[in-house]
Amino acid sequence: MSKLNKDVLYLILEEFQDDKKNLCSFLSVNKTWCEIIIPILWKNPWKYLKDEEKFLNVIISHLSMKSKDKLKSKGVNFIKNSYQKPSFNYISFCRHLNLNNLNEIINNIIIKRSEILIIQKVIIKLFINSNTKFTHLYLPQQFDYQIHLIPEAKRCFSELEFLSCNTRIKDDVLDGLKTLCESIKELEFFIEEENNNYGIVKLVEIPRRLLKIRLLTNKVFNDKSFCKILENSLIRHAFTTQHFKIIAEPITELLLSFKNLRVLELGGDSYIKWDCLKNLSLPFIQILRARRVPIQVLTSLIKNTSGTLIEIKINYISHDVAGNKRIIQTIYQKCPNLRFLLLLIRNNNIAELKNLLINCQHLEGLCILADNSQIYSFNESLLFNWNSLFNILVRSSPTSLFKFKFCFQDVPKMKYLNLFFYKWKSKHPMLLQTNLDKHFDLIKRYEEKGIIKKHDCVNTFEDFEWN
Repeated sequence: MSKLNKDVLYLILEEFQDDKKNLCSFLSVNKTWCEIIIPILWKNPWKYLKDEEKFLNVIISHLSMKSKDKLKSKGVNFIKNSYQKPSFNYISFCRHLNLNNLNEIINNIIIKRSEILIIQKVIIKLFINSNTKFTHLYLPQQFDYQIHLIPEAKRCFSELEFLSCNTRIKDDVLDGLKTLCESIKELEFFIEEENNNYGIVKLVEIPRRLLKIRLLTNKVFNDKSFCKILENSLIRHAFTTQHFKIIAEPITELLLSFKNLRVLELGGDSYIKWDCLKNLSLPFIQILRARRVPIQVLTSLIKNTSGTLIEIKINYISHDVAGNKRIIQTIYQKCPNLRFLLLLIRNNNIAELKNLLINCQHLEGLCILADNSQIYSFNESLLFNWNSLFNILVRSSPTSLFKFKFCFQDVPKMKYLNLFFYKWKSKHPMLLQTNLDKHFDLIKRYEEKGIIKKHDCVNTFEDFEWN
């Protein structure tokens, strides 16, 4: 196969990087395919991880006999079950070094504390070598290993683009990271309630062009003095920042400085008011994802946009019929270029969906969270009107719309689903995801007819990935 053809094949197969099942099935095609697919699978092996013990054995199999003997001399005997030297140098293909996952694997498999520390150091040195270059580095909360002192570290992390760490990071580890972070484009911080390291502000100052920032925590930020200093340090990157995620309301007016923001992700506890969003103007915002954010402030935020939004995802926030109507109206008035939408639809506002479909002619994917507030009502007229919704979708959907997700507790009646699929026959075959626990024979029949291209029964509706 020519070099050009091999490069083209790589680009094609790379499109399957989130589809491990298909990628693995291609391994047996021939040697060329295998040589292309292995680097794709091992670019970020942590996301495919299921069997921790097998994975650890594969990693250990990269050790030289001298290193294995040295471990045995220290009483580390679990490696007797490791595999023979692999045909590929899998570690050399890694671009993500996830020391969070690595620590979890070692702690889950190795019982003796004394062995754990030895194995951690050996494996870290195995990953940080002269043949590997990492773009992503994930550090665990309790991390005290100075990886910058490993001779190969500077070369290994010379193309580092992403860093994830805890804000309680130790000074000696932090000082070492500062020497590796000039090329960083994405920062992810896990902020603790107390005892945060203020020195992390110095790390924030190092990247030349920071594009993506994520501030995460398990609780509302209680360390207000630390958060204030951290947020003020991030303002220096306001011009370049295009993607920002935060799960607690900022202490400062940080959001006002992000005038070039393309992606905003918000989420946290339901009692956070998020008043900072009410007068916020983001002229270039394209993607808005919100969890547990009051519907009235989201409505205000969308009103202040200028038609650039292409994706809106609003979830995990209860709101009344009036609030639901207002946000639907705001979306179809302010978002003519919308391509993907996830939103709760109240029964009383199903008719508003028609206006949304008419005004948002670029819509490709629609995820509807059905109003379940009257699920236990004996009055059928109060139940979610699936027949009305399906009729509106058939009659008013733009030609671009063929990807659907329906989330419900009150399962649509079979006759309504049947009519919906039957009337869709002249349109683009749909990609369908539901949390259905019945009617599979009906769906299968329409798959065979080509009306449904693919159906997945899922329990999560967190993204807009349709395959």
